[in-house]
Amino acid sequence: MSASQPADLTLDRASKILKSYDDSIQLSNIEPLAELDELRNSLRLIASLSSSQNLGICADNFRQGFSALTSYLKAFGYQGNLEQDKENQSNEPVYLKFSTQKMSYYSSEYTGEYRGVLVSYQSEDDLIAGTYGHFPLDLFLNN
Repeated sequence: MSASQPADLTLDRASKILKSYDDSIQLSNIEPLAELDELRNSLRLIASLSSSQNLGICADNFRQGFSALTSYLKAFGYQGNLEQDKENQSNEPVYLKFSTQKMSYYSSEYTGEYRGVLVSYQSEDDLIAGTYGHFPLDLFLNN
């Protein structure tokens, strides 16, 4: 589960980057690419150091949420294909919750306005453990 990380990215720096996104609802469409790369690398680093992760995804519809889920899992180094719930592919807003410990998800109707991904890292280390986000749904698409 490890992707190559820039040599100068420390755990402390990655943690500070992720905490800077706490409670941010939407990132602007004009985020500098370097900042987005740093965010991606920080998410990957903390994932590689944690024992497991939970992802909470708020999306406009199931397809968008499932696409975000698979792209984040791939970025975190998880291999394999997830089975899509064929019966529950609504075009309505959806919340997907995924556990890497169980390697499974559930989806439910979502009436909130937030859109994005929350990542919860499980670890005995307080610098690693925590919930961060909302991050962009498309942060790891095409990366």
